[in-house]
Amino acid sequence: MEIKDLLKKQHYAIVGKSSSVQICRWAKRALLDEGFCYKQQFYGINSHLCCQMSPATLFCQNKCMHCWRAIEFSLGDKMKKEDVDEPKEIIDKCILAQRKMLTGFKGNKKINMKKWKEAQNPSQFAISLSGEPTIYPKLGELIKELRSRKITSFLVTNGLNPEILEKLGKEGNLPTQLYVSLNSSNKEDYEHWHRSIKKDAWKRFNETLELFPKLNTRKVVRMTLVREKNMSEPENYAKLIKKANPDFVEVKAYMSVGFARERMGYETMPTHAETRKFAEEIASFIPEYKILDEKVESRVVLLGKSKARMKIKESEL
Repeated sequence: MEIKDLLKKQHYAIVGKSSSVQICRWAKRALLDEGFCYKQQFYGINSHLCCQMSPATLFCQNKCMHCWRAIEFSLGDKMKKEDVDEPKEIIDKCILAQRKMLTGFKGNKKINMKKWKEAQNPSQFAISLSGEPTIYPKLGELIKELRSRKITSFLVTNGLNPEILEKLGKEGNLPTQLYVSLNSSNKEDYEHWHRSIKKDAWKRFNETLELFPKLNTRKVVRMTLVREKNMSEPENYAKLIKKANPDFVEVKAYMSVGFARERMGYETMPTHAETRKFAEEIASFIPEYKILDEKVESRVVLLGKSKARMKIKESEL
């Protein structure tokens, strides 16, 4: 099967040469007034106004065990010049692709038409769908263009390109909220878990953690917990979090969805109670972080220093 056909089967819309869009289940549920994403609860981002996308689909240095993406078809860590679309083109085409996918919802009698109409013009881009976004060479321009349109951006990185994050900081093109994924507590587990093509991946990842406190934007360490796989050594996790000094830590249970189902079964999905317990264990080693919120349906717990900064303010756009 062609990779594009495979992605379309997974309800991706292919945009341009290397970008893609997918409407997440929480955006769908929000349109039906049946719930919303934990990011709405924690940070005030409206689920139905979010565009989940990637400017570097399938480009990644890692092949993480828990990843729900089609990592078996990874395209590596460099984009050819001919694969790179212009930021404005990507944004415009992503919005058009999302509108096209939303068309089918209009026939559902349960749809909230007010939300559906609002969703035609997303106010949030989640740059995290498939692949490592820092591989896209015009990422700073993409974020700058989003900001000029009053669109917030959440960027999720694996932390293997610290020089790109440093460049974004110097240029003033950091996203509204920057995430780094933390899924292993030591070098040995990291190398086994992430299966990176970068021989110095653990070193580069730690360089990103050390850089994090210097980056002038909202910062989050994002953890995905897998039962009997990476739910140990809370003190080591705490040391890595302390190094990054983020505003928040999202401790989230692994969900057996997408391509990850073929690598790990449903039995490896922690319950919310297990997730909260491990979050509490980590927090016991970094007392400045407390449990600020949680969303049981998503099996996610939010650690942070203060509730005052949770909701994104207009001045942070």
